Amino acid sequence: MTMQDAMQHFQPGPDMGRELRDALGRFGTGVTVVTAMTPDGPVGVTANSFSSVSLEPPLVLWSVARSSRRYPFFAEAEHMAIHVLAANQMPVCRSFAASPNGFGEADWSQGDSGAPLLEGCLARFECERYAEYDGGDHAILVARVLKASVRQGLPLLFYGGQFGQFAVGD
Repeated sequence: MTMQDAMQHFQPGPDMGRELRDALGRFGTGVTVVTAMTPDGPVGVTANSFSSVSLEPPLVLWSVARSSRRYPFFAEAEHMAIHVLAANQMPVCRSFAASPNGFGEADWSQGDSGAPLLEGCLARFECERYAEYDGGDHAILVARVLKASVRQGLPLLFYGGQFGQFAVGD
């Protein structure tokens, strides 16, 4: 066994935040942008905390830091859209990671429910608020999928604090 193969063990706690974050980063995820409409206009946020919950009823979840200045917008939103980003959408990802008003990097339109809909993504879920749960320093937002759209392509992925692409194996 090489040093690279050795498992490191630790107890999560206040002084082990970086280690816990690094361990969680070993789980590769897709990248999404979640959007909603507010009285002041559209908002969005880049998130990799997205998952399916149920097929009947069709439910998905994502989580947002309660300390985020964007949290109040999504906590109040009755409708939102979750966009699974394609590998070529890194500018969109970075734009929404930096600002809730990242719409300058994306083609978008307003959906039937009022939620902003981004173009070019691999999948899009137009949703209505279903529930919110306490998730420690995050809120877990569960949404009912009202409409889904999908297309072929390669995803934008996040692993170990870096963005990348999927390599198709043999």
